Amino acid sequence: MSRLARLRESLSTRDQPCDGWLLVAALALMLVGWVMVTSASSEVAASLTGNAWYFSIRHGIFLVAALVVAAGVLRVPLAWWKANGPLLLLTGLVLLALVLLVGREINGSKRWLSLPGVPFNLQASELAKLFLIVYLAGYLERFLAEVRGQWGAFLRPLVVLGLFGVLLILEPDYGAVVVMTGCVMGMLLMAGAPWGRFLLLALLVAACGALLAIAEPYRLARLTSFVDPWADQFASGYQLTQALIAFGRGSWLGMGLGNSVQKLFYLPEAHTDFVFAVLAEELGLFGAVGVIGLFALLVWRAMAVGRRAELAGLPFAAYLSYGIALVIGAQAFINIAVSSGMLPTKGLTLPLLSYGGSSLLVCAIMVALLLRADIETRRAARRARPTASRNRPGGRPEPSDSRGAAP
Repeated sequence: MSRLARLRESLSTRDQPCDGWLLVAALALMLVGWVMVTSASSEVAASLTGNAWYFSIRHGIFLVAALVVAAGVLRVPLAWWKANGPLLLLTGLVLLALVLLVGREINGSKRWLSLPGVPFNLQASELAKLFLIVYLAGYLERFLAEVRGQWGAFLRPLVVLGLFGVLLILEPDYGAVVVMTGCVMGMLLMAGAPWGRFLLLALLVAACGALLAIAEPYRLARLTSFVDPWADQFASGYQLTQALIAFGRGSWLGMGLGNSVQKLFYLPEAHTDFVFAVLAEELGLFGAVGVIGLFALLVWRAMAVGRRAELAGLPFAAYLSYGIALVIGAQAFINIAVSSGMLPTKGLTLPLLSYGGSSLLVCAIMVALLLRADIETRRAARRARPTASRNRPGGRPEPSDSRGAAP
């Protein structure tokens, strides 16, 4: 056996109950997130509450609650999620509608619900993303052949997406619309829908996006400031210029944990939307690349879980995994791109890292669903293996072939 083959075998998770690399990546991101939220929020917390650890303690409570909920979700069979997909979809629409009626407005956006007896605000769009993925995974399992061959079956999920999009734009939450659109289109593409349809829809989505971008003055200001943030660095380009200064200060190795200057009331939303900029300032290029590597590992293993489920004949688990991978990957990419000046500013948190109870809770549920899908796939594979062995002449087991299989 070659050295590369031995290394691949040693890193394989084939004989484990679930994908260990997926679990390690998720827990590492959560831990890094808690550390960076503590560092980025200390001065703001001390100014607002008199307690420098206020946001750190709250994020720690959110983290423990998210892990407890994830452990509970891990015990729920995927069959329950598949059976209740339409009900969950309706719940997501109702929550988004309630936000418009009785939601709490923060920084000009009405995105949060204040629930009696709950010590934090619920961001409905986070749950709506999850419920849309669950519904679409069940829809693709039921109508896979029609989605590949008929325009009607292909367009029905886009109609549902349009309903979500209208409610989100009214909040407004343009970033969530972008993430959901990318997720739905990606899931349809992974299901084998023809490429030509996506080209036509891409033109339509681009046109609608351009109209939405210029429909509101604040969106147009974000676009113009994105092109040249230094032209108006104390107004529309303020957030981006401060984030870029943080990246520049970080250099290769960073200024050291806790030594950020930009978090001292220069960079707005330092512990939420722009936590990655503070991370880059304190941990430098190597720390930033390490976090990006953890996200890449998480998305790769999520896609591998989906591929194994698809090969095992579990389409719901496969498309659910693909959808979760697309949402986490897209949201992480957009947040990091916004912080580094590659995309216009959007109000999107960094999954598993940014401060926020709703985001952390939903991301933990998504990771639990990925682990559940992997567990059920491995169980199905173990049940199928003795059957295949009995069906072979002489009862000999099938020769193993790991070509193309993910470790």
